[in-house]
Amino acid sequence: MIAKDLSRRTLLGGGAGLLLAGCDKVATIPAARRILFAGEDMQRGLHRALSDRAALAPEFTASQMSPVFRVNGTANPNTPAYAAMVANRFSDWRLTVQGLVARSLSLRLADLRAMPNRTQITRHDCVEGWSAIGQWTGPMLGTVLKAAGVSAAARYIVFTCADLYGGAPYYESIDLIDAFHPQTILAWAMNGRPLAVGHGAPVRLRVERQLGYKHAKYVMRIDAVASLDGIGRGKGGYWEDAVDYDWYAGI
Repeated sequence: MIAKDLSRRTLLGGGAGLLLAGCDKVATIPAARRILFAGEDMQRGLHRALSDRAALAPEFTASQMSPVFRVNGTANPNTPAYAAMVANRFSDWRLTVQGLVARSLSLRLADLRAMPNRTQITRHDCVEGWSAIGQWTGPMLGTVLKAAGVSAAARYIVFTCADLYGGAPYYESIDLIDAFHPQTILAWAMNGRPLAVGHGAPVRLRVERQLGYKHAKYVMRIDAVASLDGIGRGKGGYWEDAVDYDWYAGI
């Protein structure tokens, strides 16, 4: 496992030239796939079992923030519904929280901003081979889930987004350990300003101990579920289903 982690980090750093084409292109490079995505069973089992899931991701100072923070994934959903939300400054946007919860929620952006918020300066590590340090502000996901009353039967949290891939909404998932990690937040601000469209406005997930493709942007709905069966093709996320990325992308 240590060798696998070192290989992944080596590729992310020294092998960046192979990966700059984007998430979907990485999966077509056999060597990159063998290093980055060596087996879902191992990842779900040994990697998570051997790592300290409660450990904090490194945090940085304002002076260490990157002058340029690239956009990862979708730059703009470009749907009529999303364009309308941008035009009215997301006044009609609602975050729905449902599934295995005691109380379904429909939260406005103002509701999230009114919650206790956490600000953290962390490093975003993209599978494409680049990293950047930025500041993120938003309520802890755990705060929202507690407000909804997540059932003891729930094992995963699924995020459905406004951007479309193949005509269907982008989706991702994490387990409850990551969902209640103190650095897992629903960020509505970046570098002291409301999120820009390119970075996932109005709200994106920040799950700081995982690779960038797990940080769902343009979040519209959160579901607590007992199983990933029936979510896409059952692997828990768009890239996991489409090109066999690992579901657990811990770094």
